[in-house]
Parts: sequence; C-alpha cells; structure tokens
Amino acid sequence: MSSDKPIRILLAGEGAIASIHMQALQEQAEARVVALAGGVAEDCAAFARQWGIAEYSLDFASCVQRVDIDAVILASPSHLHAEQAALAIAAGKHVLAEIPMALSLADAETLCARASVADLVCMVAHTRRFSPAHHELKRQIRSGEFHLQHLVCETYFFRRDNRNLLGRSRGWSDHLLWHHACHSVDLFAWLLDEEDFDLWGCAGPLHPELGSAMDMSIGMRSASGAMATLLLSFNHRGPFGGFYRYIGEEATFQVCRDELKSHEGEVRALHGCAYARQDREFLAAIREGREPESSFADCLRSMRLLDRLEGLMASGCR
Repeated sequence: MSSDKPIRILLAGEGAIASIHMQALQEQAEARVVALAGGVAEDCAAFARQWGIAEYSLDFASCVQRVDIDAVILASPSHLHAEQAALAIAAGKHVLAEIPMALSLADAETLCARASVADLVCMVAHTRRFSPAHHELKRQIRSGEFHLQHLVCETYFFRRDNRNLLGRSRGWSDHLLWHHACHSVDLFAWLLDEEDFDLWGCAGPLHPELGSAMDMSIGMRSASGAMATLLLSFNHRGPFGGFYRYIGEEATFQVCRDELKSHEGEVRALHGCAYARQDREFLAAIREGREPESSFADCLRSMRLLDRLEGLMASGCR
C-alpha cells in the first residue's frame, strides 16, 4: 500500500474497547477512521460525535463494502467476530479482530482457511503480546537470562450485572474461557513458543442469566516443564484486570498492564503502551505487505488449546 495515503478504517463497535482503539489510533498519523458500524443507535451516534467520526451506521455488512475502506477493526461483541471478519475478508479488507477471533475451534479454523487464501493482513488483538513488560520477559526467557518455572495469571472482573470496562450496562454476555482465558493461554504459549501442553481445568456453575461460568481454574504444563496457573472470576469484588506473576529460577516478576516490577519492588523503566504498539503493528503490516504478529494463523494454536479446555470442563475436572 502506498505510504503517502492514509489507511482508511472502519471501526465496528462503540463500547469500551472501541474507545481504547480510538485512543491508540490518535498516535498514528497514517490511520484515519472514516466510518463506524455500531450495534445500538443512540450509543453509536454518541460515540461518533465524541471521536469526530463523520459517518456511522448499524449495518456492518453494507459499511464493509465501501470502496473508501481499506481495513476493519472489530471491537464488536465476541459472538460477532467470526462472521464480521469473514465478511471483511470477502470484501477485500484487512482485519484486526478483538479476541477471540471466534467462539469455537470450528469457526476459527474456517476463518483461518479464508484468511490463508486472501492477500490481506488478518490479525487478532492479543494485546498481551504487545505489552512492553511481557515482551521484555519473553526476551529474557529466549536469551536464557530468565528461566520461567511458573506463570500465575489472575483475571478479575465484576460481571454480576454485566457491565463493561467503563462500568456501563451492556446487552451481550462475555465468556470467561473464550475471551478472558484466551489472553493468558495465548500469552503462555507465545512466551515459550510451544504448542504441546498438558492441560487441566474446572469451571464453576453457569450464571442463570449470562449463561457462562463465573469462576474458572486452568492449569498448563509445557514439554519443558514450565507451568501456568490461571485463576479467573466474574465474582471478584475488587480491582478489574489481569495480574501476572512470573516465578523463575533467577527472580520473580509482577506484571500489571504495561508495568514490570521485580520481587524487590523495583519498577523497570519500559516504554510504550500495549494497545498503541498493537495497532501500530497492524498498520505497519499493511504498509509492508507482511504477516503481522498475532496473525489469524499464528493464533489458531490458542484456539485449539481453548477447545481442549472446553472439552475437559464439560466432562468435569481433570
């Protein structure tokens, strides 16, 4: 793509994560959000006014066909990602899809098959991969400076009344396994560059209205012996977010968002924001005509792991 023309973007979704993408794109002079495809008329209009998006609609299928659109960012509800990504690929648009790319392995495999034959950048927003803190620890693991023994991942959100990151009510249900566990399952596999893991896991009772488990415990063990423990809850009354503890032979590190702290309390000086780095990678891959970090194909490994975990949980704790 010519470097002297802006990359024209259709943003799908008007919720909390859409706002985060808009913030990240403010740093990217080469990108311009020209249209918004929302789900709720009043919220869509308000979002467009807030961010100065001239055109908006509730009809994604029509928006994605526009000739003045080069790329699509899917910040829509999880159950729409696979369908919308397929429509975007069919329309010849580059795609950055929020996780998960799909809510089943079968849908993810179908989507990857379509992406593989398209000369397009198709990427999943596995934001943890772009955090300067996680990126630095992967560098240390690969160089042999740090030998990871146990990654402990804690993910807490208060979802009893189904609110988003901004505390606003929403009309779709989140999923603890396919969305929130997806972050940490992918992170562990990416850190080690491995695919063969022993897995075990348990899920708590399903919420009577939301239809998904409110608590979950997952274990992973790599062929090299490193372990990961994932603790996730929608019942936790406390800080929102993901908290990571890297326990290794040489040290213990704590990571929250982009901050890296040693067991001695020292905060490491790192630069950059995960969301900005992620969206910058998407734009750079389009400009350079290359496969991005966290491409659809690269993330299929994580979807296979989630499918195995879903099967284990369905049959009881193993």
